[in-house]
Amino acid sequence: MLDRYRERADKILTPFAEKINLGANFLTYLSLASAFLAGIFAYFSYENNLLLFLSSLLILVNGFFDALDGKIARMKGEADKKGDFIDHAIDRFSDVFIIGGFILSPWVEKNIGIVAISAVLLVSYLGTQAQAVGYKRVYSGILGRADRITILFISPIIQFFVDRKIFGFYFMTWIMLYFSIAGIVTIIERYYRVIKWFEGK
Repeated sequence: MLDRYRERADKILTPFAEKINLGANFLTYLSLASAFLAGIFAYFSYENNLLLFLSSLLILVNGFFDALDGKIARMKGEADKKGDFIDHAIDRFSDVFIIGGFILSPWVEKNIGIVAISAVLLVSYLGTQAQAVGYKRVYSGILGRADRITILFISPIIQFFVDRKIFGFYFMTWIMLYFSIAGIVTIIERYYRVIKWFEGK
């Protein structure tokens, strides 16, 4: 849903991209490092709630570097298939580290968490597979990566202040339940968008 603002965000990133003298792939790996640490802090945050803030901050850093690497690649004329592969692969690793960190913590009911991370990965798979078969890269749906990063940035902060269960679940479990439902809706939308394209060829 937030991916519709990609062009606007691209303009905001321009001043940062012009000042940062680092390679796009290096920034991609920095985004992976921040995702890994975010997942670690998420996992241990039940014992020390202050780690929720560190996890939230690192999720924001992950999203920033993820957005910036592509911008720098385009500005430097370094955008190629190898960089695109690295970017998408690292994004999936990052999703697993961040979401997995919360799922493995006591904040999240494991059954719901498994459905959530499966839905997230399938959403992303359909987006890139559409491009692989000749259609464009699909970002549509209510659970694109920009939506996930935004929600994952905000939700640990809310979890810190609402540390009791709501109707039997912690707040982070409700977030994973949302990821499950919104993910399934997005999967169906992307699937039929590509099928419709095939039928119109």
